[in-house]
Amino acid sequence: MFIEQPPWFYRVLFPGVIWRIPAKKKCVYLTFDDGPIPEITPWVLDILDKYGVKATFFCVGDNVRKYPETYRMVLDRGHRVGNHTFNHIQGIRFWTKNYLANVEKAAEYIKSNLFRPPHGHMRFPQVVFLRKHYRIIMWDVVTRDYSPHMTPNGVFNVVKNYTRNGSVIVFHDSLKAESNMREAMPRAIEWLQEQGYEFKLFE
Repeated sequence: MFIEQPPWFYRVLFPGVIWRIPAKKKCVYLTFDDGPIPEITPWVLDILDKYGVKATFFCVGDNVRKYPETYRMVLDRGHRVGNHTFNHIQGIRFWTKNYLANVEKAAEYIKSNLFRPPHGHMRFPQVVFLRKHYRIIMWDVVTRDYSPHMTPNGVFNVVKNYTRNGSVIVFHDSLKAESNMREAMPRAIEWLQEQGYEFKLFE
């Protein structure tokens, strides 16, 4: 559970960031990390179109640089994007100056006020600086679709077992998540719609 839904004591380590946004009407925020890539992202967009769902894509800057047409597809289909650093680096492994430079490099390609740190790892000074310039979006449910130890049914069950009103749900439009995500993500959307959840975008 610590991975799938971070507990309160972990959340307090990152003041001023967003984990969950409850509302009067049941809602969720569907997000995808690590793209865009031409092998996966267009398929994700087609599935979202099929179900009439809008999502937020936290993009790796270098992927946007390499695949601008795929990135443009995300925007043209009415989805939101966010900064996920240029090289998908973990803040705790870099000095703050170097980490922020990597975020700024990504911002040259990704025009957004949203930021998500890869793996959710940041040093406190990085949090303090970035929250002045971005809405830092963490998560309430991470599906673990990237894990070779998970099955599509296991990923789907994470969504069923941990989603609640206002949950920020994380999938990945990446090659390592493909085998789990291609089956689990459409099932998750169908289940969420059956449960009466509205899919919302961040402001």
